[in-house]
Amino acid sequence: MKQSKSRIFLLTAIVGVLFTGLFLGCKKDKYVPIEGVCPTVISTDPLNLATGVALNKVITVTFNELMDPATFSQASFNLQGATKIAGTLVFNGTSPTISFTPTSSLTPNTTYVATVYATVKDKLGNALQTNYVWSFSTGATIAPIVTSTDPANLETAVVLNKVVSANFNMPMDPATINSTNIILKQGASVLTGIVSYSGTVVSFSPTNSFSVNTVYNATITTGAKNLAGTPLSNNYVWSFTTGSVTAPSVISTDPINNELNVILSKTISANFSTPMDASTINGTTFTLKEGLNSVSGNVTYTGTTAYFDPTVALLSNTNYTATITTGAKNLAGTSLANNYVWVFTTATVAVVTPSVVSTTPLNAATAVPLSSNATASFNMAMDPLTINGTNFTIKYGNNISLAGNVSYINNVATFQPSSNLLSGTNYTATITIGAKNLAGTPLASNYVWTFSTIPPSGPATVTLGTVARFGIIAGVGVSNNAGFSVINNLDVGISPGVRSSVTGFPPATIVNGAIYASDDALPVGVAAMLTQAKADLTAAYLFAEAATSPAPATVSGDLGGQTLAPGIYKTMSSLLIQSGDLTLDAQGDPNAVWIFQIASGFTTVGGAGGNVILIGGAQAKNIFWQTGSSATIGDFTSFKGNILALTSITMNSGATAVGRMLCRNGSVVMTSTNIINKP
Repeated sequence: MKQSKSRIFLLTAIVGVLFTGLFLGCKKDKYVPIEGVCPTVISTDPLNLATGVALNKVITVTFNELMDPATFSQASFNLQGATKIAGTLVFNGTSPTISFTPTSSLTPNTTYVATVYATVKDKLGNALQTNYVWSFSTGATIAPIVTSTDPANLETAVVLNKVVSANFNMPMDPATINSTNIILKQGASVLTGIVSYSGTVVSFSPTNSFSVNTVYNATITTGAKNLAGTPLSNNYVWSFTTGSVTAPSVISTDPINNELNVILSKTISANFSTPMDASTINGTTFTLKEGLNSVSGNVTYTGTTAYFDPTVALLSNTNYTATITTGAKNLAGTSLANNYVWVFTTATVAVVTPSVVSTTPLNAATAVPLSSNATASFNMAMDPLTINGTNFTIKYGNNISLAGNVSYINNVATFQPSSNLLSGTNYTATITIGAKNLAGTPLASNYVWTFSTIPPSGPATVTLGTVARFGIIAGVGVSNNAGFSVINNLDVGISPGVRSSVTGFPPATIVNGAIYASDDALPVGVAAMLTQAKADLTAAYLFAEAATSPAPATVSGDLGGQTLAPGIYKTMSSLLIQSGDLTLDAQGDPNAVWIFQIASGFTTVGGAGGNVILIGGAQAKNIFWQTGSSATIGDFTSFKGNILALTSITMNSGATAVGRMLCRNGSVVMTSTNIINKP
């Protein structure tokens, strides 16, 4: 009887222990081990089934609690591709995360399987219950390339103080951009200088000026690598030739030499034959004297003109001598051949000269609102007939005149632009000496001031590079299944696919464009051009995918019926435009940018909506749809923007687009009578 009771007690105790272990499970309590609780893997990097993983990726595994470092060794973790991958396993015991750094870069386009074996234990001796296994795939190797240089290859007449630069198609590893990999030679002699790197541009500033009429060779070696550790495919070499020394000269002055009756408030100016080094145009090289007495004043330089503005009024009926010395140099570092000297005489009676006493925006103002007018206030009443669009101008960009209306009231001239100013743009306002007071006296000199507008709304734009010429580009196929589709003012390309994979042209037509395939023998260089375009597409795709400023807004599901301001919009799954039209409002900023980061598929669906509508000055060229798989433009919908798709793009029957269909890997399909217009 006693023996039977003992057996019952023992059985009850065993069941209790098993019951307790069953309901404890694997818990996480701030990474602190719990006795009798098994450890688990709670996250990995890369994630399971991740694609496009960088070739220099460090693999990490995070547990739900602190683990015992003594149980981690090369035998407790395995990374397997075609063969077992050698590397270094690091785990210091103070963090629940281990890291594995492969000894060499991973292989492109390869699936890897990672395993954490059940031999690992937490600090209380509890083991992982089963092997933890996950997989991921690497991306393609994209070798960086040099897209442009300054000076260009074989350029001649290069200035002697030139800073040599080269632009890459993607960000590079700054540690590899150095004097070992960036080399400038004259013959066999290596030049010394300073190598710097910013954005995607490397610059070489020689210690000494170049020699005249001399050939120089520049090389960027394969030691230069991108952030993934991929080097240039080959050394990049180019050459250029310097010019001869041409001395700058003064071609005109104001006042002119020997001029009489110069007003006492005159600003003295000199115009050069070539742009000058502004740092050499100063109070030492540009002087004004009355006899032996130096006149104090402020010296400024803009365009090709130097200005001397006396700080006090000139004396009446007095001779003055202005001098620009040989210390003034052009951008190539060449001095004037001789001092330039001219004289003038002031008026006997002081002439009351009008002047600008204030402006809006202020000179050198920044972040000016796009709806702003420009005004100039005078120190006296002006002749309204001389305050007009000829004498009051605003210019921007490459000397483009801003359209607008000029008015004058109460000593204030106002320039009202015909439309909003452009964001992120520098403007120069000028009131010329054609503006006169009521007595007919003009301004002493042109009055010039500058200002810049607010930055563009939304993120930095995505640079398309050479792929911008294409309305369609694909990897393996381009097809027009039915109907008279039209691509206007853009090209069609396929790479690495071949011309036989482009079908349906005609009846599809290309207006002011052409079809290019990787196997085209003519014109020479098509294959290289397409390879570059695809590389630029990949760089644009990755830039859009990684954009984080301003902070992305999370979206999901159907955007139909919504109105969105410029910015970055991110979804971790697919995205629709279906239940209404999507409106993009630039809010008066034609340079505003939208980036849509779509992890999976993107679809517009015709019917109740499905269109993309632009208002407030929005432009299709500034809209980017980065799509992690495939995109479909729905039946008879009107689409706007540039699709950067990883897999494929389909335009359904009657769909139209102002934009580009740019596909990295798969095909672009036009289903029936589609239209693509250049944005």
